[in-house]
Amino acid sequence: MTTTRPRATRTGAPFGACTGALVMAAACWLTALPPATAATPGGTGLGRANGLGDPVFPALGNTGYDALRYDLDFVYRAGTRTVDATAGITARSLRPLSGFELDALGLDVHSVQVDGQPAHFALHDEKLAVTPANPVPSGAVMTVQVQYTADPRAALPHSGWVPTPDGFAIAGQPDSAHTVFPCNDHPSDKADFTIRVTAPDDLYGVANGSLTSTTEQQGQTTRTYTSRDPMATELVQVSVGHYTVRDRPGPVGVRLRDIVPTARAADLEPALALTPGQLDWLQQRLGAFPLESYGLLPANTDAPDAFGFTGLETQTLTLYKPNFLRQPESAIGSHMMHELVHSWFGDSVTPQSWADLWLNEGHADFYGLLYRYERGWPDSLGLTSLEARMKDTYAKGDQWRHDSGPVAAPDAADLFDGQRYLGGVLVLYALREKVGEATFARIEQTFLQRHRNGTATTQDYITTASDVSGQDLGGFLTDWLYGTHTPPMPGHPDWTVSHTTTVATTRGTATL
Repeated sequence: MTTTRPRATRTGAPFGACTGALVMAAACWLTALPPATAATPGGTGLGRANGLGDPVFPALGNTGYDALRYDLDFVYRAGTRTVDATAGITARSLRPLSGFELDALGLDVHSVQVDGQPAHFALHDEKLAVTPANPVPSGAVMTVQVQYTADPRAALPHSGWVPTPDGFAIAGQPDSAHTVFPCNDHPSDKADFTIRVTAPDDLYGVANGSLTSTTEQQGQTTRTYTSRDPMATELVQVSVGHYTVRDRPGPVGVRLRDIVPTARAADLEPALALTPGQLDWLQQRLGAFPLESYGLLPANTDAPDAFGFTGLETQTLTLYKPNFLRQPESAIGSHMMHELVHSWFGDSVTPQSWADLWLNEGHADFYGLLYRYERGWPDSLGLTSLEARMKDTYAKGDQWRHDSGPVAAPDAADLFDGQRYLGGVLVLYALREKVGEATFARIEQTFLQRHRNGTATTQDYITTASDVSGQDLGGFLTDWLYGTHTPPMPGHPDWTVSHTTTVATTRGTATL
């Protein structure tokens, strides 16, 4: 993601109130479960206060099961601009379950079935509590089906919907996929996805992955998309609008498909045509493209507040503000490279927790800046080399650590500020200066190969760096990632850190 401002803290508020039979079902469900325990990853605690215990969003995710597959069916009602949906979840229980939860907010749930039988359900906080007719044994594969209606325009504490004049798009990162479909909404639980999108014939429904079937009936067209590679919930994309599909030649083995607002197709073509060259450049550094396809989805809206970022790396189909892409290449090229890098760092290799976000954003900014400076495009400070930008960033290092914590220790309020982006670049630059460019390149590619289609932690990166370099880099990288003071920069003993003030200063924004 490239943002234009730091993200504000999001606090989940309860949605609705359970009455009558739902209250009774919720009470039965709660009494059937073991007492809640501390909110630690892999623990047994349930409920809003006891999610997976993520360091940034502790209430996200649910214990007791592992999501294996999602079958999502979205039907867009153009007359009401609402969506009727069915979410099918296939999951494996991790212990005996008399009840379990899915993350859900703002969804008008009509029914829930578990293994084909009606189940009791209740919404509380940002959870959908489910009591199956029969307890689920440990290790069993269960199927859950939730039928619901959603309004993309609904006012929620936070939302993954992007309403547009002719439909909608999805922006679930970091904690809002469960406002679109009930799920285990945490990046550690990647799963397979099949998504069906039904819309009036004059509109086009699109989703991640590859189009596998199209059916037309009574003025409605249903398109089915299947993702080859597993995906985190926050990377799901579904969109409906007046779109045109643009297929274009790409590097060998890479299929390129853009979904473009039809009325804007000509204006956007110069930007879209840049992708093949960007892919060539990046594959030389990171190895073969890891996903089944790539393309851009400029959402069909001019609303300046439609979403608070420039681009979002939804898997195989990056969401963009269309007006941004109408600028010259020098103004958009590094941003496009940033989002393309996320196909490797973020999509193929997904952070195990939100504290590991720097692995995504630091790498995306690192290669985006390299791409910029190779082309002689000055950055926002007027600098034209990575060394000059890193010297400037280094001087601010202690202030940024004071204001928003170490690079790998964010909280919800500053998750997407410059410390995760340029602060992450500074860590990678320091590592490259210590081990040399050739070893650094091997570290990058080895890390991506080891964790392809999976998740990774900051410690996984440290381990890979040590293994590949043949030296113990644990202390070095731990100081850079978690220290409260900026360590000396290898190879640059003359670089100095500015004095830290007690008043928070403006940190670097998450743009290149």
